[in-house]
Amino acid sequence: MRFLTRALTGLVLTALTLGLLAFAGLSLRDALRERAARAPGERPAEEQVFAATVVEVTPGTITPVLETFGEVRARRELQVRSTAEGRVLDIGPGVEEGGRVTRGQLLFAIDPVDAETELSLAQADLADARAEVEDARRAADIATDDLAAAREQAELREGALGRQRDLEGRGVATAAAVEEAELAAASARSQVLAARQAEADAIRRIALAETALDRRRIAVEDARRNRDDTRIAAEFAGTISELSATQGGLVSQNEQLAVLIDPERLEVAFRVSTTDYLRLLDETGALTAEMATVYMEVGGFTLSSPATITREAPSVAEGESGRRLFARIEAPRGFRPGDFARVRIEEPPLEGVARLPAGAVGRDGSVLVVGAEDRLELAQVERLRTQGDEVIVRAPDLAGATVVAERTPTLGPGIRIRPLETGPDPADATGTDEGPETVGELMELSPERRAALVATVEADESMGSAARARVLSALQRPQVPARIVERIERRRDG
Repeated sequence: MRFLTRALTGLVLTALTLGLLAFAGLSLRDALRERAARAPGERPAEEQVFAATVVEVTPGTITPVLETFGEVRARRELQVRSTAEGRVLDIGPGVEEGGRVTRGQLLFAIDPVDAETELSLAQADLADARAEVEDARRAADIATDDLAAAREQAELREGALGRQRDLEGRGVATAAAVEEAELAAASARSQVLAARQAEADAIRRIALAETALDRRRIAVEDARRNRDDTRIAAEFAGTISELSATQGGLVSQNEQLAVLIDPERLEVAFRVSTTDYLRLLDETGALTAEMATVYMEVGGFTLSSPATITREAPSVAEGESGRRLFARIEAPRGFRPGDFARVRIEEPPLEGVARLPAGAVGRDGSVLVVGAEDRLELAQVERLRTQGDEVIVRAPDLAGATVVAERTPTLGPGIRIRPLETGPDPADATGTDEGPETVGELMELSPERRAALVATVEADESMGSAARARVLSALQRPQVPARIVERIERRRDG
């Protein structure tokens, strides 16, 4: 009985084992058939989702900023030239390359020997001319007296002639006596004419002598001016540049000795494209933008000054394009002629426009809008301005919409994305991305406060490397903009 039970149990286990093996074989066969039926390398299709940074389109009023480069020039510049030839005897104090001089200060003194000799000769000629005038006046007085005497004699002769004619009428005088009296009267009249001619000649001599005297006076003034020109003085306070004269050196007439520049009267000449120039004009053709900002970075420091656009070039030179404008620098401290500076001009504000990253807008003005189920849709915007890494667009139909901030070849219409919102710019949070004209008041920091600010910036992980470098560079200066300090401390305190 026990043997039969064990035999049946073994038979049942054998049957179960064979059944499991058969089931496994069938499953393996079906799997091999299914694999053989599929194409080699084929996988079940799954939709790929890309991560993309997005920004929101927020229309508003934006003032575009036109930025270009320009050259600083002197508005008041004087070429100091020699008006006489000779040897340079003396050079005034402070007259050196880059030296500052005051108005009226002696710059150069040229040997005045020749000029003084010329002045002495002119003064001697002037004395001769004065003596000639006095002599002519005395001669004129004598000629006047001679004329008066001749007239008296003529009157006497006329009276004698009248008496002889009266005696002849009474039969007392002879005809010969009357004729003799007539001849005497005629001779007296001739003497009067000669005296009048002598008086006229004397008066003409006075006029010629006075004219010669005026010429001698002019010659004396000219000689004195030449003598004074041997001492060259500064016409205004300024800085010496391009100094070429040396003490003891010989200079020729009209030779340039130096250039005097007024450092307080500077301007910047810059060029803008014709398109940008037309944007700055109003309906009457006048420039709507009058104010600008001139700035340049020197050794980690930023020099800036407001400027006033004063004029524009009347013509365009051959081979050039655009328009050339000139702006007066209002605070020229630190600027020098020849500096290459940046110029920022605020254009008229634009209404109902938005600012987007440059990578969000294609060349054809298209953007990728995040639609339903985070799928991308293609839309068009009007591209107005390019502002550095951003563009100003007009898209009234996309107000409040979300667009891709940086387009890549893998992104296109219908693609599903995982939006990544962009946070505030760390540079904006610390105030370091503002223009140099908005730096504001500077302040000195104690070592402890400076160290605390540096530690705060270095520990801020949300700040980009470029922004962190700019902030740390600003904190190393002796004087730090108060705005940067205030924003860092506000960010640290939450």
